[in-house]
Amino acid sequence: MTTLLRRFLVLSGVALLSAAPSLAIAQDTVRVRGTVEAADGNTYTVKTRSGDTVKVTLTDKPLYVAMIKASMADIKPGTFVGVTAMPDGDGTPKAVEVHIFPEAMRGTGEGHRAWDLKPQSTMTNANVETAVTGVKGQTLTLKYKDGEKTLQVTPETVVVTFVPGDAAEIKPGTGIFIAAGQKQPDGSIQTQRITYGKDGLIPPM
Repeated sequence: MTTLLRRFLVLSGVALLSAAPSLAIAQDTVRVRGTVEAADGNTYTVKTRSGDTVKVTLTDKPLYVAMIKASMADIKPGTFVGVTAMPDGDGTPKAVEVHIFPEAMRGTGEGHRAWDLKPQSTMTNANVETAVTGVKGQTLTLKYKDGEKTLQVTPETVVVTFVPGDAAEIKPGTGIFIAAGQKQPDGSIQTQRITYGKDGLIPPM
């Protein structure tokens, strides 16, 4: 494994672990979802999904992580994934997105918790126990150390995976996700890791 890939996997795991609400997080730690409006070296002007504009600065030796499209065909029993889900009308959790972790990140943030993508959304990081296609579509049964969840996968579910990124790919219009930025006294957000969608993909997390 190359040094770059090893660093990518280790720091990706650290960033995603720090994103879990069940872990101790400083009060000034924030998530950012938005679109890059301008880039100036290691500083980005980002329009957030709420319509606000924030300045994002990267620390020394930043890590760039790209999200690329994947498919349900890439998910097999034993795959370690993260799933953002929303309850439907009868309370059945439906997968909004599924992100496939590289094998070296197995166990990252394992468990089930509330998530802030939308009201009532949840995040489950777990091992795929079964992936079944039935009359009403596909389901994923996820097993983690404290329990098990079965989620419905729909045609609208977005499936992605992570690959090492490149700063040159982050341009105006690029969608980004920052899992654990640190809010600075001037209102800007500082982060060591920036995740972005490649080829026009908007990070669905």
